[in-house]
Amino acid sequence: MNYLAHSFLTFTDGQIVGQFIADFIRNKERFSFPKNIRDGITLHRAVDTFTDSHPAIHEAKKVFAPLVRLYAGAFVDVSMDYFVANDLSLNSLAEWKAHSLRVYRVLNEHHEWLPENFIKMLAKMEQDDWLYNYREDWGIKFSIQNVLNKAKYLDKDIPVFEAFLHHKDFLQECYNDFFPDLLAHAKGVNTLLQLED
Repeated sequence: MNYLAHSFLTFTDGQIVGQFIADFIRNKERFSFPKNIRDGITLHRAVDTFTDSHPAIHEAKKVFAPLVRLYAGAFVDVSMDYFVANDLSLNSLAEWKAHSLRVYRVLNEHHEWLPENFIKMLAKMEQDDWLYNYREDWGIKFSIQNVLNKAKYLDKDIPVFEAFLHHKDFLQECYNDFFPDLLAHAKGVNTLLQLED
């Protein structure tokens, strides 16, 4: 999953921090963080593992695999944030806006725990309000292009966004089949983490 989904699947401020920095640190570095941030790192990895094994995600990858092969999962992750952001059964638009602002505030309040490369990205994320704007086609187009720009072995002009638009209804079905399962899984992982306290 991508940034909005990871931020939504948190239960404490510390978990927000851990969810966001998990991909920016080496596994052994997680022990240098407080328990609540470590919990977020653990939750992030549990979310990723569950996502990668879910049948609906395997189906969604078929949309992008002909264009980007092994990178299909990255584009599914970005696509799912579009459907999370537009899922008004989770939050109203006003609540999604408030959620985005809370996440930026929490991350900035925990600045001392953020890796340098993440701090640079956070400034751009907050300035352009990535989390809230994932709900817009142009927001997802921007994110898709970001993935293309960072991918070493992909042409930057591959029509991934066009594939997203063409298969949006199918990807919505995949999201509908997948996200309730992921939410239940994240709640279960969080319960186990709280028992460790």
